[in-house]
Amino acid sequence: METLKIFLAGRWREGRGELMQSRFPADGSLNAELHAANLDDVNDAVAAAERAWRAPEWRQQLPHQRAAILQRVSELIVEQLEPLAQLQTRDNGKPLAETRGLVASAAATARYFAAACEVLEGELPTQRSHDAMTLSQYQPLGVIAAITPWNSPIASEMQKVAPALAAGNAVILKPAEATPLMALKLAELFEQAGLPAGLLSVLPGKGSVIGEALARHPLVKKISFTGGTSTGRHLAHVAAEKLIPTSLELGGKSPTMVLADADLEQAARGICYGIFSSAGQACIAGSRLFVHRSLYQPLLARLCELASGLRVGNPLQPGVHLGPLINARHRQSVADYVALAQQEGGRVLIGGEIPADPQLANGSYYLPTIIEGLNNEARVCQEEIFGPVLVAMPFDDEAQLIEMANDSVYGLAAGIWSRDFPRAMALASQLETGTVWINTYKTFSISTPFGGFKHSGLGREKGLHGIKAYMQQKSVYLALNHQINRWSD
Repeated sequence: METLKIFLAGRWREGRGELMQSRFPADGSLNAELHAANLDDVNDAVAAAERAWRAPEWRQQLPHQRAAILQRVSELIVEQLEPLAQLQTRDNGKPLAETRGLVASAAATARYFAAACEVLEGELPTQRSHDAMTLSQYQPLGVIAAITPWNSPIASEMQKVAPALAAGNAVILKPAEATPLMALKLAELFEQAGLPAGLLSVLPGKGSVIGEALARHPLVKKISFTGGTSTGRHLAHVAAEKLIPTSLELGGKSPTMVLADADLEQAARGICYGIFSSAGQACIAGSRLFVHRSLYQPLLARLCELASGLRVGNPLQPGVHLGPLINARHRQSVADYVALAQQEGGRVLIGGEIPADPQLANGSYYLPTIIEGLNNEARVCQEEIFGPVLVAMPFDDEAQLIEMANDSVYGLAAGIWSRDFPRAMALASQLETGTVWINTYKTFSISTPFGGFKHSGLGREKGLHGIKAYMQQKSVYLALNHQINRWSD
């Protein structure tokens, strides 16, 4: 057990808020204690960030100099990949195989935005006059409030911090209350890489206190938030009152669709990964399954077979597929949704309970669960469960499929399984989601924008969209002659 400090404007200091704890979801053991930030810490961090991003040492730094810091952070992450993965597993309970991938993803994100920082260009719009030339420039916004979730800390945090810094801003990072460890470690890595003091602060604490104060602070010029839709909607209201931009990556209830010509084994394994990896604690989890009636029974039989073979256990042990849920309260929420599904007429085909293994009794584990017998109007098909729960439904024609797939307030992601690519592409174009996977699922590229439709969010992360989201565009008109304006004659 460690006693940690917060990172405020380049200094490690004890937070002035209440005592908080980080616990290992696998057994409830204590990882660390620290004092959370308070409102005075918020004000100090924002004031330092405002000074730091305006300072000539940062504002006039050439792109390749900012890129060098991000590149060094990437190198440090790669050098420390295994201990960082173990720390992330302690932080939120994901199996090591997954956290290794998340840490590698964070390194790739820093590396990508280092490159994007160097190659990002303004524009020279097509001229409509011989009298003037126009230039389009991109400049930083200022102080950014980055608020991140507990399910993928280091990856989510780097997807906000790296582009914001690459764009020339300063960042105040507010990690999820349950998972402060990775954000503080990230601050340490940026400090080692030579980031000037004040450009990054990490303020653990309650979202309703620290996140709210950051969002409302008059010097904060953008809110970047990943988390629940209700909180995102609230932050959008705050941003609207301040007339500042937001990036909101929110909830999902993603449909996975298996057409009649799909490769059954490929689909079954992809669906299994799409819903049960991360124990279903992913906004993109493929939680609604629509299967053509001709494949429905054989596919469900294969899915149940695969789910029964998944290993649930201590995430630090090799070969584990599902670790614990983030805490006992969240596990109860998942269990309540399964009970609701049964009340609504659903049949649990597999799972639907806590593991019986006494060695797992102290952790917040839940078995992979498959439910059938419901229609798309059921609450468990409309509300985000955020756990290892799949609801399967048959369909007969594609018109019905599209209607059901789009019948959701969410629009984050979708999966299609079919051997007929033109048909799958035609279906993808009709889906109201920000990402569509065809014959794969949860495949990512840092160079490809990511975000949602409808209640799944606003704006995009990743790609060149990701860095421009932390900048504001300026137009400059340059006269090409010395002609005097005679209007006042």
